[in-house]
Formats: sequence, C-alpha cells, structure tokens
Amino acid sequence: MATGATMTPDTPLTVLGLESSCDDTAAAVIRHAPPARAEILSNVVLGQTDLHAAFGGVVPELAARAHAEKLDLAVEAALEQAGLTLNMVDAIAVTAGPGLIGGVLSGVMLAKGLAAATGLPMIGVNHLAGHALTPRLTDGVEFPYLMLLVSGGHCQFLIAHGPDHFTRLGGTIDDAPGEAFDKTAKLLALPQPGGPSVQAQAATGNATRFALPRPLIDRDDCNMSFSGLKTAVLRTRDGLIAEHGGLRASDRADLCAGFQQAVADVLVAKSRRALAQYMELCPARPVFAVAGGVAANTVLRAGLEGLARDMGLRFVAPPLALCTDNAAMIAWAGLERLRMGARDDMTLAARPRWPLDQSAAPMLGSGKKGAKA
Repeated sequence: MATGATMTPDTPLTVLGLESSCDDTAAAVIRHAPPARAEILSNVVLGQTDLHAAFGGVVPELAARAHAEKLDLAVEAALEQAGLTLNMVDAIAVTAGPGLIGGVLSGVMLAKGLAAATGLPMIGVNHLAGHALTPRLTDGVEFPYLMLLVSGGHCQFLIAHGPDHFTRLGGTIDDAPGEAFDKTAKLLALPQPGGPSVQAQAATGNATRFALPRPLIDRDDCNMSFSGLKTAVLRTRDGLIAEHGGLRASDRADLCAGFQQAVADVLVAKSRRALAQYMELCPARPVFAVAGGVAANTVLRAGLEGLARDMGLRFVAPPLALCTDNAAMIAWAGLERLRMGARDDMTLAARPRWPLDQSAAPMLGSGKKGAKA
C-alpha cells in the first residue's frame, strides 16, 4: 500500500511482526490480499531453550538480554526469507504485553526505532490476541467463535467477537496448564520445556494407575485450577520414592500419563460448559478453536476434537508451529487492527499485564501493574 493511499477492506497489506514476550525471539512477515487467505511469507523463531536449560525455567534477565541481542537479527532474517526490504512493508506490529517486561520492552523499543526511521505505522498487539486470532490467519474463521487459549502462562475461554472485542467466560484461578506441565516435569527430573517431556514419558505410561484429582471439574462454571493437581503429583512421587528408594522409570511414565489425562479431562469438561454458553449466541457457523503452546499436546487435542465432533461444531487447531509463541500471529493481529484504523505512537508502553477482556473481574488478582488476567 503506497504511503498516504486510502485503505479499503480489500487493500493488500504486508505487515512485519515482532514477538519477544517470553523466551522466543521472533519476527515474521504476513501478506493479505482479500479475498485470498493470508500468506505467511516468513516466520523466524530464535529459541532460548539452551540458554535457560541449567536453571530449570526461564530467567527473565537472561531472556531480556538475549532478545536485545537477537531481535534485529530475527528481523533481518524474516525480511530476507520474505524477499522484501523494510520499505516494502506497510506497518510494524509488536507485542506490547503481557509478558516478561524486559523482553516486551526490547520488542517495543525496536519497533519504535524502526517506525521512527521509516515513517511506517506501528501497532501494539496484545500477545493473547495474537493467539486468539490465529484461527483467522490459518483457517479464515468468522466471528464469533469460542477460543480456548491454553499456554504456559494463561488458560481462558474467550468468545472472539472481533479483533479488539473478547468476552472471557472463565479461566484458571491459579497455575496455567503449561506452568503445571513445567512444574511437574521439574518434580520428575525431566528436561524443560515440560510439555513435550511429560507427553513423551506419558506415551508409555498407564494413565489410570494413580488416582489423581480433577480440581473444580464438578463446579458448574468455566473456571479451572491446576495447582492442586501438581501438588498431588508431588505427594505421589514422594510416596513412591519412600516405598522403592527412588523413582522407577515405570513410575515416572505412569505419573506423567495420569497427570496429562487429568489436565485433559478438566479442559474437556470445562470446554463443554463454555461451548454451551457460546452456543446461546446462535452463531451462524459455530467454531471451537484452541491455541497456545499446550494446544500442541496430542492427547488434549484429541479430547477437544472429540468433544467438538460430539456437539456438531467445527474444530480448529493451528499447526503446531503456530501454537507456541511466534511473530506470524502478532503480524496478523496487527494487520487486523490496521484494517480497523488502529495506530500507535511513540507513547506505546510495554505492559507486563494486559487482560483481553477489560470488563471482566481479574482471575488472578490485581495490583499496581493491573489485573494479571
């Protein structure tokens, strides 16, 4: 789109996206020329797994330094893969929150520098909106749809009404599933990130051996809790160690399988309740979508897909590469906001907390920095 040109709903747009909210430094380029589907021209992710491996989790200071060192390299790689130069894109979209503040700040400052140097529009994007809008990027899903956003730091049911309009039906009141997976992996001496490690162990385990709890599963709402499940794994592990003088390989596999199945059972049960509320809107083309890093878990996906099939809804889950943090989703969310006329100036702030549904009561408390979720 030429500078100064009038934008219409079918104007072709190309957007550069930046993502640095946790431990993945990412840049991507998206092009959308309606009525065709959007194209991912490039999607570069520079992970930090090796950097944090010795600490059993992400160290915010190390992550922020790595983002500052690698963001420009990710941008160069994304533009090169797309076969474009910076003056050939129409806007810059950047994660402005929520996330680890040092990493978010690194991305926002780079975006401001690029916007100031080129005169390109800058759009701040809520990281959660990036996940929540991914089904529109990958599958052209129409509003409204129900989204289960299930990741390392968040778990919530959202009805997506528009690029900037979400209604939260419920979510976790403590640990997010991804966090519970990571903590369980650490309890069982498995490598991080915990999700893939637990799933790999669970593949050979017996999910019914241990009577692990399904917290809040009988409550008639869409809220969840996973902290007590993690504690039950800890106590079961300690009992096994006391009985056998250590944790046997079969014990570890069975614990992983039982934990994974408990998480899946809770999410499927709560999804059924959220879907019932969503269907009260009488959507013309009902869709149940799932996104976020934990959506890569095959057992969870199978359970959610089976539920959607039983209820006669279309089920959408992004490709695995777009479930975890990436900049393609940020570029797309920015593109959607750009079409709405959204622009941010140099006052754009990095935000450690940024709920999608501003009208909903905080799920995890509040404070000077605002509501957590």
